[in-house]
Amino acid sequence: MDTPLRLEAIVASVRPKRFAPVVADWFLRQAGADADFEVGVIDLIDTPLPVDLIETDAVRAFQRRVEAADAFVAVTSEYNHGYPASLKTAFDSVKREWRGKPIGFVSYGGLSGGLRAVEQLRQVVAEIHMVSVRETVSFHEAKRKFDADGQTADAAAIDACARMLRQLSWWATALRTARAADPYPGS
Repeated sequence: MDTPLRLEAIVASVRPKRFAPVVADWFLRQAGADADFEVGVIDLIDTPLPVDLIETDAVRAFQRRVEAADAFVAVTSEYNHGYPASLKTAFDSVKREWRGKPIGFVSYGGLSGGLRAVEQLRQVVAEIHMVSVRETVSFHEAKRKFDADGQTADAAAIDACARMLRQLSWWATALRTARAADPYPGS
């Protein structure tokens, strides 16, 4: 690889007193230590995407950011057995820019660890022509998994994160090469 892959971490929760920053910061430290990636953060709490999906300056800036990325990771909570509405708005605010790009998931929640939200998201990202990687990082009873410094000793999550980053690197490299040779044929 001549240039690092651009990985954008999308922080989905926009609720007051959200736990998202703890999980996202942990993931960003893991991804930031990987030489394959140049990592950015799109925190949806700071990204004013209109729910009526009209095109605004903020939407156009978001579209440019998605277009420039090679890969994505959605850091998502699970609310009422689903993913946050802010994440669906983000996916729906952009169209062609998502296509032919890989995405991984870091989820957190109660007993399910956000896995129900991830399974729903796999359907959404397939429809917008993204490739979801197999490996997922999941924090069950997330608030118990992190110490006061935002560190975790959850060996399964640490291992899954390393595997997910390897899969993202492979897919992002392959798809970046493919898009450069022949634009993605999505409709």
